[in-house]
Amino acid sequence: MFQYHYLNKISDKGSALWTEEYQKTENVADAQAIVVRSAAMHDMKFSPELLAIARAGAGVNNIPLDRCAQEGIVVFNTPGANANGVVELAICGMLLGSRDVVGGINWVQTIKDTTDVAKQVEKGKSKFAGHEIMGKNLGVIGLGAIGGPLANAACKLGMNVYGCDPYISIDAAWHLDSNIIPVKTRDDIYANCDIITLHVPLLEDTKKMINAEAISKMKDGVVILNFARDLLVDDDALEEALKSGKVSRYITDFPNDKTAGMEGVVAIPHLGASTEESEDNCAKMAVKQVMNYLKNGNITNSVNFPACDMGVCTKASRITILHKNIPNTISQFTTVLANDNINISDLMNRSKGEYAYTMLDLDSAPSATAIEKLKQINGVIRVREIG
Repeated sequence: MFQYHYLNKISDKGSALWTEEYQKTENVADAQAIVVRSAAMHDMKFSPELLAIARAGAGVNNIPLDRCAQEGIVVFNTPGANANGVVELAICGMLLGSRDVVGGINWVQTIKDTTDVAKQVEKGKSKFAGHEIMGKNLGVIGLGAIGGPLANAACKLGMNVYGCDPYISIDAAWHLDSNIIPVKTRDDIYANCDIITLHVPLLEDTKKMINAEAISKMKDGVVILNFARDLLVDDDALEEALKSGKVSRYITDFPNDKTAGMEGVVAIPHLGASTEESEDNCAKMAVKQVMNYLKNGNITNSVNFPACDMGVCTKASRITILHKNIPNTISQFTTVLANDNINISDLMNRSKGEYAYTMLDLDSAPSATAIEKLKQINGVIRVREIG
Protein backbone atom coordinates (compact mmCIF):
# COMPACT_ATOMS: atom_id res chain seq x y z
CA MET A 1 0.00 0.00 0.00
CA PHE A 2 1.40 3.37 -1.07
CA GLN A 3 0.45 6.57 0.72
CA TYR A 4 0.11 10.02 -0.82
CA HIS A 5 -0.36 13.52 0.60
CA TYR A 6 -1.77 16.74 -0.85
CA LEU A 7 -0.07 20.04 -0.02
CA ASN A 8 -2.82 21.82 -1.97
CA LYS A 9 -6.33 20.79 -2.88
CA ILE A 10 -6.42 19.30 -6.36
CA SER A 11 -9.27 18.59 -8.74
CA ASP A 12 -11.68 15.84 -7.73
CA LYS A 13 -11.23 14.35 -11.20
CA GLY A 14 -7.59 13.74 -10.37
CA SER A 15 -8.32 12.40 -6.91
CA ALA A 16 -10.82 9.94 -8.38
CA LEU A 17 -8.04 8.13 -10.26
CA TRP A 18 -6.25 6.71 -7.22
CA THR A 19 -6.80 2.96 -7.02
CA GLU A 20 -7.13 0.82 -3.90
CA GLU A 21 -3.34 0.37 -3.82
CA TYR A 22 -2.96 4.02 -2.84
CA GLN A 23 -4.18 5.65 0.34
CA LYS A 24 -4.36 9.32 1.28
CA THR A 25 -2.53 10.33 4.48
CA GLU A 26 -2.73 13.59 6.39
CA ASN A 27 0.78 13.02 7.78
CA VAL A 28 3.25 14.15 5.14
CA ALA A 29 6.08 12.21 6.85
CA ASP A 30 4.31 8.93 6.00
CA ALA A 31 3.80 9.71 2.32
CA GLN A 32 5.65 8.07 -0.54
CA ALA A 33 4.26 10.76 -2.86
CA ILE A 34 3.28 14.41 -2.54
CA VAL A 35 0.99 16.22 -4.96
CA VAL A 36 1.39 19.99 -4.95
CA ARG A 37 0.25 23.05 -6.84
CA SER A 38 1.59 26.33 -5.44
CA ALA A 39 2.69 25.44 -1.88
CA ALA A 40 6.30 26.46 -1.15
CA MET A 41 8.52 23.44 -0.52
CA HIS A 42 12.04 24.90 -0.37
CA ASP A 43 12.11 24.95 3.43
CA MET A 44 10.52 21.52 3.87
CA LYS A 45 12.47 18.62 5.31
CA PHE A 46 11.71 15.49 3.31
CA SER A 47 11.08 12.10 4.88
CA PRO A 48 13.22 9.14 3.76
CA GLU A 49 9.88 7.56 2.76
CA LEU A 50 9.25 10.19 0.08
CA LEU A 51 9.80 8.85 -3.44
CA ALA A 52 8.03 11.36 -5.66
CA ILE A 53 6.64 14.89 -5.86
CA ALA A 54 4.13 15.73 -8.57
CA ARG A 55 3.45 19.35 -9.46
CA ALA A 56 -0.06 19.70 -10.91
CA GLY A 57 1.11 22.30 -13.42
CA ALA A 58 4.17 23.11 -15.49
CA GLY A 59 6.20 25.47 -13.31
CA VAL A 60 8.31 23.97 -10.52
CA ASN A 61 9.82 27.10 -8.96
CA ASN A 62 8.26 26.15 -5.61
CA ILE A 63 10.17 22.84 -5.43
CA PRO A 64 13.90 22.41 -4.55
CA LEU A 65 14.81 20.31 -7.58
CA ASP A 66 18.52 19.83 -6.86
CA ARG A 67 17.93 18.76 -3.27
CA CYS A 68 15.21 16.35 -4.41
CA ALA A 69 17.57 14.78 -6.93
CA GLN A 70 20.28 14.41 -4.29
CA GLU A 71 17.79 12.67 -1.98
CA GLY A 72 16.41 10.37 -4.68
CA ILE A 73 13.03 12.08 -4.99
CA VAL A 74 11.68 12.19 -8.54
CA VAL A 75 9.88 15.45 -9.32
CA PHE A 76 7.17 15.37 -11.97
CA ASN A 77 5.30 18.18 -13.68
CA THR A 78 2.42 18.14 -16.15
CA PRO A 79 3.53 19.89 -19.36
CA GLY A 80 0.77 20.40 -21.89
CA ALA A 81 -2.07 19.60 -19.49
CA ASN A 82 -2.97 23.27 -19.21
CA ALA A 83 -1.83 24.21 -22.71
CA ASN A 84 -5.24 24.91 -24.21
CA GLY A 85 -6.15 27.32 -21.42
CA VAL A 86 -2.96 29.32 -22.03
CA VAL A 87 -3.42 29.21 -25.81
CA GLU A 88 -6.92 30.65 -25.54
CA LEU A 89 -5.78 33.43 -23.20
CA ALA A 90 -2.87 34.25 -25.52
CA ILE A 91 -5.34 34.66 -28.39
CA CYS A 92 -7.29 36.99 -26.13
CA GLY A 93 -4.01 38.79 -25.44
CA MET A 94 -3.41 39.35 -29.15
CA LEU A 95 -6.83 41.00 -29.42
CA LEU A 96 -6.24 43.10 -26.30
CA GLY A 97 -2.93 44.22 -27.77
CA SER A 98 -4.46 45.20 -31.10
CA ARG A 99 -7.71 46.73 -29.85
CA ASP A 100 -7.88 49.03 -26.81
CA VAL A 101 -10.68 46.99 -25.28
CA VAL A 102 -9.39 47.45 -21.73
CA GLY A 103 -9.11 51.23 -22.14
CA GLY A 104 -12.61 51.37 -23.57
CA ILE A 105 -14.13 49.29 -20.78
CA ASN A 106 -12.44 51.42 -18.13
CA TRP A 107 -13.68 54.61 -19.83
CA VAL A 108 -17.27 53.37 -19.87
CA GLN A 109 -17.08 52.93 -16.10
CA THR A 110 -16.24 56.63 -15.76
CA ILE A 111 -19.44 57.70 -17.57
CA LYS A 112 -21.85 54.99 -16.40
CA ASP A 113 -23.55 57.29 -13.88
CA THR A 114 -24.00 60.21 -16.28
CA THR A 115 -26.86 60.93 -18.67
CA ASP A 116 -26.94 59.99 -22.36
CA VAL A 117 -24.37 57.20 -21.99
CA ALA A 118 -25.20 55.80 -25.44
CA LYS A 119 -24.55 59.16 -27.10
CA GLN A 120 -21.28 59.62 -25.21
CA VAL A 121 -20.17 56.16 -26.28
CA GLU A 122 -20.78 56.93 -29.95
CA LYS A 123 -18.93 60.20 -29.60
CA GLY A 124 -15.99 58.87 -27.60
CA LYS A 125 -15.37 55.41 -29.08
CA SER A 126 -12.89 56.68 -31.68
CA LYS A 127 -10.32 57.15 -28.90
CA PHE A 128 -10.14 53.37 -28.53
CA ALA A 129 -9.92 52.32 -32.18
CA GLY A 130 -7.36 49.64 -32.99
CA HIS A 131 -6.25 47.12 -35.59
CA GLU A 132 -7.49 43.73 -36.74
CA ILE A 133 -5.13 40.79 -36.38
CA MET A 134 -6.03 39.20 -39.73
CA GLY A 135 -3.16 39.70 -42.16
CA LYS A 136 -0.72 40.78 -39.45
CA ASN A 137 2.62 39.07 -38.91
CA LEU A 138 2.80 37.03 -35.70
CA GLY A 139 6.13 35.82 -34.35
CA VAL A 140 6.00 32.79 -32.05
CA ILE A 141 9.19 32.17 -30.09
CA GLY A 142 8.98 28.59 -28.82
CA LEU A 143 6.82 26.05 -30.63
CA GLY A 144 6.16 23.54 -27.87
CA ALA A 145 2.97 22.52 -26.09
CA ILE A 146 1.61 26.09 -26.08
CA GLY A 147 3.47 27.92 -28.83
CA GLY A 148 2.75 25.24 -31.45
CA PRO A 149 -1.05 25.13 -31.01
CA LEU A 150 -1.13 28.94 -30.76
CA ALA A 151 0.75 29.25 -34.05
CA ASN A 152 -1.71 26.82 -35.68
CA ALA A 153 -4.70 28.77 -34.35
CA ALA A 154 -3.24 32.05 -35.58
CA CYS A 155 -2.92 30.61 -39.09
CA LYS A 156 -6.63 29.80 -39.02
CA LEU A 157 -7.33 33.39 -37.95
CA GLY A 158 -5.66 34.60 -41.14
CA MET A 159 -2.35 35.74 -39.65
CA ASN A 160 1.05 35.32 -41.25
CA VAL A 161 2.88 33.23 -38.67
CA TYR A 162 6.65 33.06 -38.18
CA GLY A 163 7.96 30.39 -35.82
CA CYS A 164 11.35 30.11 -34.12
CA ASP A 165 12.43 27.12 -32.04
CA PRO A 166 15.88 25.58 -32.50
CA TYR A 167 15.04 22.83 -30.01
CA ILE A 168 11.66 21.76 -31.37
CA SER A 169 10.91 18.06 -31.04
CA ILE A 170 10.09 15.93 -34.06
CA ASP A 171 6.61 15.25 -32.67
CA ALA A 172 5.89 18.96 -32.18
CA ALA A 173 7.16 19.75 -35.68
CA TRP A 174 4.83 17.18 -37.23
CA HIS A 175 1.83 18.92 -35.67
CA LEU A 176 2.62 22.40 -37.03
CA ASP A 177 0.51 23.98 -39.76
CA SER A 178 2.39 23.88 -43.07
CA ASN A 179 1.73 27.61 -43.55
CA ILE A 180 3.94 28.54 -40.58
CA ILE A 181 7.15 30.21 -41.77
CA PRO A 182 10.13 28.68 -39.93
CA VAL A 183 12.99 31.06 -39.09
CA LYS A 184 16.34 30.22 -37.58
CA THR A 185 16.90 33.10 -35.19
CA ARG A 186 14.91 35.40 -32.93
CA ASP A 187 16.27 38.32 -34.93
CA ASP A 188 14.17 37.17 -37.89
CA ILE A 189 11.10 37.35 -35.65
CA TYR A 190 12.04 40.81 -34.38
CA ALA A 191 12.55 42.22 -37.89
CA ASN A 192 9.35 40.89 -39.48
CA CYS A 193 6.58 40.68 -36.92
CA ASP A 194 3.85 43.07 -35.76
CA ILE A 195 3.05 40.90 -32.74
CA ILE A 196 5.60 38.77 -30.86
CA THR A 197 4.59 36.12 -28.34
CA LEU A 198 6.96 34.29 -25.98
CA HIS A 199 6.63 30.59 -25.13
CA VAL A 200 10.05 29.49 -23.91
CA PRO A 201 11.36 28.31 -20.51
CA LEU A 202 13.34 30.65 -18.28
CA LEU A 203 17.01 29.72 -18.82
CA GLU A 204 20.26 31.68 -18.79
CA ASP A 205 19.92 32.07 -22.55
CA THR A 206 16.36 33.38 -22.35
CA LYS A 207 16.50 35.51 -19.19
CA LYS A 208 15.75 39.13 -20.23
CA MET A 209 15.87 38.05 -23.86
CA ILE A 210 13.54 40.95 -24.63
CA ASN A 211 16.01 43.71 -23.78
CA ALA A 212 17.00 47.05 -25.28
CA GLU A 213 19.07 45.42 -28.03
CA ALA A 214 16.29 43.02 -29.01
CA ILE A 215 13.64 45.76 -28.96
CA SER A 216 15.80 47.98 -31.21
CA LYS A 217 15.55 45.28 -33.91
CA MET A 218 11.74 45.19 -33.80
CA LYS A 219 9.23 47.00 -35.96
CA ASP A 220 7.91 50.30 -34.64
CA GLY A 221 4.65 49.84 -32.72
CA VAL A 222 5.21 46.15 -32.05
CA VAL A 223 2.96 44.34 -29.56
CA ILE A 224 4.71 41.93 -27.17
CA LEU A 225 2.91 39.08 -25.41
CA ASN A 226 4.38 37.22 -22.44
CA PHE A 227 2.42 34.19 -21.25
CA ALA A 228 5.56 32.21 -20.36
CA ARG A 229 7.72 33.73 -17.59
CA ASP A 230 8.08 37.21 -16.08
CA LEU A 231 11.88 37.41 -16.28
CA LEU A 232 12.00 36.85 -20.04
CA VAL A 233 11.52 40.61 -20.40
CA ASP A 234 13.78 43.42 -19.17
CA ASP A 235 11.26 45.73 -17.49
CA ASP A 236 13.48 48.81 -17.67
CA ALA A 237 14.05 48.43 -21.40
CA LEU A 238 10.36 47.74 -21.90
CA GLU A 239 9.35 50.89 -20.04
CA GLU A 240 11.56 53.04 -22.26
CA ALA A 241 10.22 51.35 -25.39
CA LEU A 242 6.61 51.92 -24.33
CA LYS A 243 7.31 55.60 -23.61
CA SER A 244 8.92 56.10 -27.04
CA GLY A 245 6.21 54.18 -28.88
CA LYS A 246 8.63 51.55 -30.18
CA VAL A 247 6.45 49.03 -28.33
CA SER A 248 2.78 49.94 -28.54
CA ARG A 249 1.56 47.52 -25.90
CA TYR A 250 2.81 44.77 -23.60
CA ILE A 251 0.41 42.00 -22.58
CA THR A 252 1.62 39.89 -19.68
CA ASP A 253 0.18 37.18 -17.48
CA PHE A 254 2.94 37.86 -14.92
CA PRO A 255 2.52 41.37 -13.50
CA ASN A 256 5.11 42.56 -10.98
CA ASP A 257 5.72 45.67 -8.89
CA LYS A 258 6.89 47.60 -11.95
CA THR A 259 4.75 46.40 -14.84
CA ALA A 260 1.46 46.37 -12.91
CA GLY A 261 1.24 50.16 -13.09
CA MET A 262 3.19 50.77 -16.27
CA GLU A 263 1.53 52.80 -19.03
CA GLY A 264 0.83 50.64 -22.09
CA VAL A 265 0.77 47.37 -20.15
CA VAL A 266 -2.23 45.05 -19.94
CA ALA A 267 -1.47 43.05 -16.81
CA ILE A 268 -3.45 39.83 -16.37
CA PRO A 269 -3.28 38.15 -12.92
CA HIS A 270 -1.70 34.85 -14.04
CA LEU A 271 -4.90 33.40 -15.45
CA GLY A 272 -3.34 31.28 -18.21
CA ALA A 273 -4.09 27.94 -16.61
CA SER A 274 -6.93 29.15 -14.40
CA THR A 275 -9.69 27.13 -15.99
CA GLU A 276 -11.58 24.18 -14.59
CA GLU A 277 -10.45 22.09 -17.53
CA SER A 278 -6.76 22.91 -16.99
CA GLU A 279 -6.94 22.10 -13.29
CA ASP A 280 -8.68 18.80 -14.06
CA ASN A 281 -6.13 17.85 -16.71
CA CYS A 282 -3.13 18.76 -14.53
CA ALA A 283 -4.45 16.80 -11.57
CA LYS A 284 -5.21 13.72 -13.67
CA MET A 285 -1.80 13.74 -15.31
CA ALA A 286 -0.01 14.22 -11.97
CA VAL A 287 -1.83 11.32 -10.33
CA LYS A 288 -1.30 8.97 -13.29
CA GLN A 289 2.44 9.72 -13.41
CA VAL A 290 2.87 9.16 -9.67
CA MET A 291 0.99 5.85 -9.71
CA ASN A 292 3.02 4.62 -12.67
CA TYR A 293 6.26 5.48 -10.91
CA LEU A 294 5.35 4.04 -7.52
CA LYS A 295 3.98 0.78 -8.93
CA ASN A 296 6.11 0.19 -12.02
CA GLY A 297 9.12 2.50 -11.59
CA ASN A 298 8.42 4.28 -14.88
CA ILE A 299 9.37 7.95 -15.16
CA THR A 300 7.45 10.30 -17.45
CA ASN A 301 7.74 14.10 -17.40
CA SER A 302 10.29 14.36 -14.61
CA VAL A 303 12.20 17.62 -14.33
CA ASN A 304 15.16 16.24 -12.38
CA PHE A 305 15.58 12.67 -13.67
CA PRO A 306 15.45 11.19 -17.20
CA ALA A 307 12.38 9.67 -18.80
CA CYS A 308 12.52 5.88 -18.61
CA ASP A 309 9.64 3.46 -19.23
CA MET A 310 9.65 -0.35 -19.35
CA GLY A 311 5.88 -0.76 -19.02
CA VAL A 312 4.32 -3.12 -16.49
CA CYS A 313 6.72 -5.52 -14.83
CA THR A 314 5.89 -9.12 -15.75
CA LYS A 315 9.03 -10.69 -14.32
CA ALA A 316 9.78 -11.95 -10.81
CA SER A 317 11.31 -8.64 -9.80
CA ARG A 318 12.20 -5.19 -11.07
CA ILE A 319 15.06 -3.16 -9.61
CA THR A 320 15.16 0.61 -10.17
CA ILE A 321 18.23 2.67 -9.35
CA LEU A 322 18.55 6.45 -9.21
CA HIS A 323 22.23 7.33 -9.48
CA LYS A 324 24.84 9.79 -10.65
CA ASN A 325 25.77 9.68 -14.32
CA ILE A 326 29.20 8.07 -13.80
CA PRO A 327 31.08 5.81 -16.28
CA ASN A 328 31.11 2.03 -15.63
CA THR A 329 28.22 2.19 -13.19
CA ILE A 330 26.01 -0.19 -15.20
CA SER A 331 28.67 -2.89 -15.27
CA GLN A 332 28.88 -2.71 -11.48
CA PHE A 333 25.10 -3.24 -11.23
CA THR A 334 25.18 -6.28 -13.49
CA THR A 335 28.20 -7.74 -11.71
CA VAL A 336 26.44 -7.59 -8.33
CA LEU A 337 23.38 -9.36 -9.75
CA ALA A 338 25.45 -11.94 -11.60
CA ASN A 339 27.30 -12.77 -8.39
CA ASP A 340 23.88 -13.32 -6.80
CA ASN A 341 23.09 -15.79 -9.62
CA ILE A 342 20.37 -13.48 -10.98
CA ASN A 343 19.54 -13.38 -14.68
CA ILE A 344 18.67 -9.95 -16.10
CA SER A 345 15.90 -10.35 -18.68
CA ASP A 346 15.71 -6.67 -19.64
CA LEU A 347 17.59 -3.48 -18.83
CA MET A 348 17.11 0.21 -19.58
CA ASN A 349 19.37 3.12 -18.67
CA ARG A 350 18.83 6.80 -19.35
CA SER A 351 20.72 9.90 -18.26
CA LYS A 352 19.87 13.57 -17.80
CA GLY A 353 22.77 15.85 -16.99
CA GLU A 354 24.57 14.62 -13.90
CA TYR A 355 21.84 12.13 -12.98
CA ALA A 356 20.81 8.78 -14.44
CA TYR A 357 18.19 6.08 -13.96
CA THR A 358 18.51 2.34 -14.49
CA MET A 359 15.70 -0.23 -14.59
CA LEU A 360 16.41 -3.97 -14.52
CA ASP A 361 13.84 -6.75 -14.90
CA LEU A 362 15.00 -9.95 -13.22
CA ASP A 363 13.99 -13.60 -13.60
CA SER A 364 14.26 -14.14 -9.84
CA ALA A 365 14.19 -11.95 -6.76
CA PRO A 366 17.56 -10.64 -5.57
CA SER A 367 18.83 -11.31 -2.07
CA ALA A 368 18.91 -8.64 0.61
CA THR A 369 22.70 -8.81 0.39
CA ALA A 370 22.63 -7.98 -3.33
CA ILE A 371 20.31 -5.03 -2.74
CA GLU A 372 22.64 -3.73 -0.05
CA LYS A 373 25.66 -4.08 -2.35
CA LEU A 374 23.85 -2.09 -5.06
CA LYS A 375 23.21 0.70 -2.55
CA GLN A 376 26.91 0.84 -1.67
CA ILE A 377 28.09 1.44 -5.25
CA ASN A 378 29.61 4.89 -5.73
CA GLY A 379 27.05 7.39 -7.07
CA VAL A 380 23.96 5.36 -6.19
CA ILE A 381 21.25 7.52 -4.60
CA ARG A 382 18.28 5.17 -4.18
CA VAL A 383 17.53 1.51 -4.95
CA ARG A 384 13.98 0.17 -5.12
CA GLU A 385 12.74 -3.39 -5.59
CA ILE A 386 9.35 -3.65 -7.31
CA GLY A 387 7.32 -6.80 -7.59
